[in-house]
Amino acid sequence: MKTQHGHRFTGRGRARSVVAVGATLALSGLVLAGCAGQGSGGSDDTTSDGKIVLDFWNGFTGPDGPALQQVVDDFNASQDEIEVKTNIMPWDTLYQKVLTSVAGSNGPDIIAMSATRMPQFADEGMFMPVDDWYDDSANDAGALTQAAVEASMYDGKNYGVPVNYATMMMYYNKDLFTAAGLDPEAPPTTWDEFAAMVPKLSTDGNGDGKPDVYAIALADHETVPIFPSLLWGTGGGIVSEDGKTSTLGDPESIEALDFWVNLVKDQKAAPIGLSGADADKLFQTGKAAIEIVGPWMTTGFDDAGLNYGLAKPFAGPSDDAVLADVVSMGIPSNASDEVKDAAYKFFAYWNSPDGQITWANGSGFPPTRSDVSGDITESPYPAIFGAPDVADSARVLMPGIAAGGPILETVFTPALQRALNGEGTVEEIFTKASDDVQAELDK
Repeated sequence: MKTQHGHRFTGRGRARSVVAVGATLALSGLVLAGCAGQGSGGSDDTTSDGKIVLDFWNGFTGPDGPALQQVVDDFNASQDEIEVKTNIMPWDTLYQKVLTSVAGSNGPDIIAMSATRMPQFADEGMFMPVDDWYDDSANDAGALTQAAVEASMYDGKNYGVPVNYATMMMYYNKDLFTAAGLDPEAPPTTWDEFAAMVPKLSTDGNGDGKPDVYAIALADHETVPIFPSLLWGTGGGIVSEDGKTSTLGDPESIEALDFWVNLVKDQKAAPIGLSGADADKLFQTGKAAIEIVGPWMTTGFDDAGLNYGLAKPFAGPSDDAVLADVVSMGIPSNASDEVKDAAYKFFAYWNSPDGQITWANGSGFPPTRSDVSGDITESPYPAIFGAPDVADSARVLMPGIAAGGPILETVFTPALQRALNGEGTVEEIFTKASDDVQAELDK
C-alpha cells in the first residue's frame, strides 16, 4: 500500500485530507491494500550509467514473490534505459510507511495494489489515468483478459494495468477427509454439503471443547474478502451493482450471513478471529480441512508436503459466484513524463508473452493474456485456476466503487467480528451496518 507526498491532493470526489486517508489505510487488509504515492521522491533518480530508476512498491512477500522478482530482473536485463527496483514488504509494514511518507518525498514510482481499491485513491486524485497506455497498439493491450483490464476502471477512466488476475479456489486436505470418513476425491460442491461435513471435519480430540482440527480456515480480517463474497451465494451482497445503494441489510444478505456466522460461531466450523495469514498457517499445518484462497499459496502448500486437492468453491443456494482478485500497477498522479514513459515500458514488458510465461510458470497464477496458455508448461496451476467453469463464475468485489475500501475496513469487518463474537444478532448488527454502508456511499 502506498500514499502521497508532502502536499495535499484535490480529488474529484470526497474531500478527505491526505492524513485521514493514510489513517484509513493503516486499518487495511492483508491483500486488499495499497495506495499511491507521488513520484517526486524517487521519480527522477538515475543510476551512474544514466538509467532511470523506478521504485516499485508491492506486497508480494509470499511464495509468488520470487516469480515477480524474476520478471523484474528479466526486464532490467532486456534493455539499458530503465532499472526497476522492487520494494517488497509485508502489507501491514507497507501501510505504516503510508503514514510516514505523507510528509516526505520518498514515495514510489509504481504501486501495485488490489484493483478494487484504486477507485478510492483515484477519487482523491492520487493516481493518474493510464488510458493512453491501453490506446497504444504497441502495448498489445487487446490480448489482456478483459476482466483484469476493467477492474481498475473508475469514473470512465482506467487507473491501472494488471499485474495478475486470479480466481479463488477451494483447497482441501485429502488426508483429513479420509480421517473423517469422507471421500478424499469428493469435496463439497454446495453450502449444504459442506455444512453436513462440518461435524466430521471439526474435531475435538482432547475433549477440551475447542476443536484441534477445523472444517475450514475462514479469515474475518486482513485477508482477501472471502467472507463478503459468500453473500453472493444467496443473491445478496454489500452494495448494488450500480454502487449507489447498500444491500447489506437485504434479506438475501442476511440469509447468507446467518448461515455462515452460525457455522463458525455455533458449529465451530472455523476459529473466530483469523487473519489471512492465520488461515493460511492453519491449513498449511494440517489444522483445517479446507481453505478458499488464491494461487499464490500453491508453492507454500506444496513445500509443506500437503496432500491436497483443488476444486471450484462450493456454490450457494442461488449462485455459484467465485471471488476474483486483480492486482494492478498504478502511477502517482504527479509523476514526471520521464517516469510515466519508463513505467509504461515496464507495464508492456510485464504483460508481454515472455513476461507472462515467466510469471505464470513461477507463481501458479493464470497469465493476464490467454494467447500464451499453451506455453505454460512448468506449473499445472495456471490451467486449474483459469479453467473455463471457474472463470465463467468469477466476480470482482465492489469494482469501481470509491468507498469500497472504507466500507470493508470500517463497516463490514467490524460488524462481522461483532456477530461472530455474539455481540448481537446478525439481523440487528448488519441492518445497522447497512445504514453505515449507505452513509459511506453518500459521502
